[in-house]
Amino acid sequence: MRFLRRNRITPAQVVILGFLFQILVGACLLTLPVSTQSGQRAPFLDALFTATSATCVTGLVVQDTAQYWSAFGQGIILLLIQVGGMGVVTMAVAISMFSGRKIGLRERWVMQESISAPQVGGIVRMTSFILKTALLIEGVGAILLALRFCPEFGLGKGIWYGIFHSISAFCNAGFDLMGEKAAFSSMTWYAGDLLVNMVICLLIVLGGLGFLTWQDISANKWHISRYRLQSKLILVITLVLLVGGGLFYGLYEFSQPQWKGLSGTERGLASIFQTVAPRTAGFNTVDLTQLSQPTILITMLLMLVGGSPGSTAGGFKTTTLAVLMLAVLGVFRRQSGASAFGRRLPEIVIRNACALFVIYVLLFLTGGLLICCIDDIPLLSALFESASAIGTVGLTLGVTTQVSPVSQVILIFLMYFGRVGGLTMIYAMTAHPGGVSSQYPQEQVTVG
Repeated sequence: MRFLRRNRITPAQVVILGFLFQILVGACLLTLPVSTQSGQRAPFLDALFTATSATCVTGLVVQDTAQYWSAFGQGIILLLIQVGGMGVVTMAVAISMFSGRKIGLRERWVMQESISAPQVGGIVRMTSFILKTALLIEGVGAILLALRFCPEFGLGKGIWYGIFHSISAFCNAGFDLMGEKAAFSSMTWYAGDLLVNMVICLLIVLGGLGFLTWQDISANKWHISRYRLQSKLILVITLVLLVGGGLFYGLYEFSQPQWKGLSGTERGLASIFQTVAPRTAGFNTVDLTQLSQPTILITMLLMLVGGSPGSTAGGFKTTTLAVLMLAVLGVFRRQSGASAFGRRLPEIVIRNACALFVIYVLLFLTGGLLICCIDDIPLLSALFESASAIGTVGLTLGVTTQVSPVSQVILIFLMYFGRVGGLTMIYAMTAHPGGVSSQYPQEQVTVG
């Protein structure tokens, strides 16, 4: 943090440089011979791709995690997931707190940017709350998963698998160690396991709600009327997406002929799991290549939306979707702005939501088209891969291991952009606000 005092560097720049530094360090560690099962150095591009995927809590892999990486390599990946999920700046401030060093105003300012907090005041206390809550949730999740894994894999490996998958799920990373059974199989071995499905789904949802939403719920309990507008929008949109997605998967997708081999319980659990996982953890309990085309499209949309601001999830965020929907509703009502729950949204929020949505859609389409053209992959599969990368999800239709080095670089950029956030990237490149003292004359333009 001393670097901040000596240099005029903005909080947004600190965030993107922090993630970049972590990715490069992780890639270097993964290239060490001790990181692989074979004892040979991993190709740098494979290590860079894996480090980016772990740091950006995505889950796309070019090598099966269990079969290719050693215990040391898996430990590095898990550390990258934990730090990347909680935020590089959050972890740096936490280390400073535990070491007893005073946290200055500039560090608090950077922390505010890192977790999308509304104000600097109370930021250190919030950091402490975030860390304690996250460790508690991950610990409980690890214990519950270990109850299933220990009888199957033995005590030591079962505990390790419980810890690894709990952190991976809570951080919305989607990395798994089930390649010991079959490469790239994810959680398909547990399609009918109620405990594994429910624990992982709950961890994903809790990680994707956002740190500020946790604090709001913790402070106000069941008094929903006291929640911040942001928390209300997050909870409503999350509920709508989960219920709507679950009904679509249950009533349409898993009534298709290709899923007749699944029992009723397995289809019900698969409907829930496949609704939760795209927001934004890349686990799957069924073969995604068997999904119908309408379901692939719905899954891509869920991946692009992702989780909530200040969470471990990616995507353009639930609040962005909420603001866009409210703005459209305002147009239908012939209102001058957007409002919800008795509160009016500032115009800058609507502009930011529109800009963020357009940027994500353009990068998603551009990335998919480039991968399709470069590697001659079917367009739908390429777009699915692109949505998974920029949404930091990690789901794939089986093409990640087939893409060329150029397409891997494209996916690396999309994962990085999706994790640091579109607005953070823009603010980092434009260090100073472009305010002007005068305005141009206004002129009407017809749209539609």
